[in-house]
Amino acid sequence: MTTPPRQVRRRKLGALRLVREDAFDAPSEYPRGSYRCSAPESVVRFMRPYVEREEVEVFWLLALTTRSTVIWNRPLTVTRGLLDSALVHPREVFRLAIHAGAAGLIAVHNHPSGDPTPSAEDRAVTRQLVAAGQLLGIPVYDHLIIAGERFISFATAGLL
Repeated sequence: MTTPPRQVRRRKLGALRLVREDAFDAPSEYPRGSYRCSAPESVVRFMRPYVEREEVEVFWLLALTTRSTVIWNRPLTVTRGLLDSALVHPREVFRLAIHAGAAGLIAVHNHPSGDPTPSAEDRAVTRQLVAAGQLLGIPVYDHLIIAGERFISFATAGLL
């Protein structure tokens, strides 16, 4: 018995989606165990191995426990974009946060251009995430943009 073409296509798309949404493993020398994100610098340290591998814009979510430790000790990939943009919707971010059982979250994305300056879209998405988080009871503690050796924290810059 052969599998109908529609089911074959759905399986392939499902497999591609799983690959696309999953984060790469951190390098073997990367610290294992609980990682606490207590300041923007600690988030950048945690994310550096993931950001360095990317040539396109990627939007990650750090799902946090009540003690600000990263759930599953890895970032969750929300979207992978083009060279200079990644479309993200609060629905996708909070779907992952709820699935992880997050008490709060930190959004992180990279700017492959090397300039961490937030775009108008970055600011708009952050406002949407904060509003959705307030509604769902999952606070957005920060949104960081990492670009090369530089970064910007929306919380530190007063943009949340």
